[in-house]
Amino acid sequence: MSHVQSVLELLDRQRPDQIRELIDWLRIPSVSTDPAYREHCRRAAQWASDHLAASGFSSALCETGSKDKPGHPIVLATSPGAPDYRGPHVLFYGHYDVQPADPLELWQSPPFEPVLIDEAAAKAKGGQPRIVARGAVDDKGQVMMFLSAMRAWKQISGLAAGGVRMTVLLEGEEESGSVNLDAFLDARREELSRCNVCVISDTGMLDRGKPAITYGVRGLAYTEVVLHGPDQDLHSGLWGGKCPNPISELTKVLAQLWDKDRRVTIPGFYDRVRPIAPVEREAWGRLGVDPAANLRKIGLGPEASVGEAGFSFIEREWARPTAEINGIVGGYTGKGAKTVIPAHASAKVSFRLVADQDPVQITEAFFAWCRERTPQGCRWELIDHHGGHPATVRTDSAELAAASRAIERACGVKPALIKSGGSIPVAGSLKSKLGVETIFMGFGLDDDRVHSPNEKFELECLRAGTRSHAVLIEELRSMA
Repeated sequence: MSHVQSVLELLDRQRPDQIRELIDWLRIPSVSTDPAYREHCRRAAQWASDHLAASGFSSALCETGSKDKPGHPIVLATSPGAPDYRGPHVLFYGHYDVQPADPLELWQSPPFEPVLIDEAAAKAKGGQPRIVARGAVDDKGQVMMFLSAMRAWKQISGLAAGGVRMTVLLEGEEESGSVNLDAFLDARREELSRCNVCVISDTGMLDRGKPAITYGVRGLAYTEVVLHGPDQDLHSGLWGGKCPNPISELTKVLAQLWDKDRRVTIPGFYDRVRPIAPVEREAWGRLGVDPAANLRKIGLGPEASVGEAGFSFIEREWARPTAEINGIVGGYTGKGAKTVIPAHASAKVSFRLVADQDPVQITEAFFAWCRERTPQGCRWELIDHHGGHPATVRTDSAELAAASRAIERACGVKPALIKSGGSIPVAGSLKSKLGVETIFMGFGLDDDRVHSPNEKFELECLRAGTRSHAVLIEELRSMA
């Protein structure tokens, strides 16, 4: 019996243990954006580091940030590979931090008390067997696929990563802008540039039973705009119609972000957008993506397929940039009535970017656009929270071919090549700073409620991803 077959059989026997371990990790509320969860983030990092160490890796927590402004630690683990290993040096990237769980009232169970809905419960409640918790799919569940595969290979072969030369980097700030990641990559440039390729499991499949490898993700420019008016909240009866209302003025400005064709109106916004290649358009058309079925999953009818004119449902996600208002606040929002004109109003505005847009240029262009539309009597406070470059990677590499074979062997289905509308800033940084290409090998579903209440990860996806990562080790071992 081959090593990989023994590993797969062991993984099947250990599935209950894997689920219990994942639930233990999910219980740690590692919300990176909120300082109140700092110690929980460190606990989640240590949990992952200990798991890797038990699988034969040399693993440690690396501090980030500065003494005055410390960041969350990065888990860095290494395996030297077997003496006869001749394949690529692989960097595995994931993140242990999670999004805030708000709004809590919309969760059907507490977000950090994971619920296992097994086959019997799924029949009663509907849906597929799954784990429900914050971080279930983004990204603890998907990192767990890799961790479990590494543990099984160590048990079967006696070697960390089955003898593959590997570096593991688990970040603690992906959900809060990766503010310290570039500095870490710069500081470890010599060490990390020895890696030949990066594997990231933080993306998704086309659908259940339809695995995929993602070859492009969008970039991000994330901003906050605050419009200040009077120096105090005002009585709307005494002052309404006599001075600017920051809420009214802010919404009038933001409404100008799109024209009638839903194109972004910021000058130069589309100047560097890479056109969709005809071969891509044809390939995406053959994937059989059903817009109506996708919209139905989120409670919308087919008429809700809206976006930039001239592009299909999937093209708008995979190859076109967008502008979105992610939150807007101003005045009194509590129960009952309080008739005020607020002193200020604010909005969180983000831009998803495609190759070859630059998040710094887009942020500067947006801020200039706002200044040109400053309402009379008001002033702006413009905040650049963070950004990340888009990443489109090669589809003809030997490593991607190995990943494709691994998924096909593990799942019985050849994976499709797709893009994603999400953003993974590290991919752009690895490419620009280290020259390292990325293989996005994820197993999430588009109805997993990523960043939303009742986030889930289906058990069959967990199994498929775990098996695929296990077979990938075998594929890498066979590469010259």
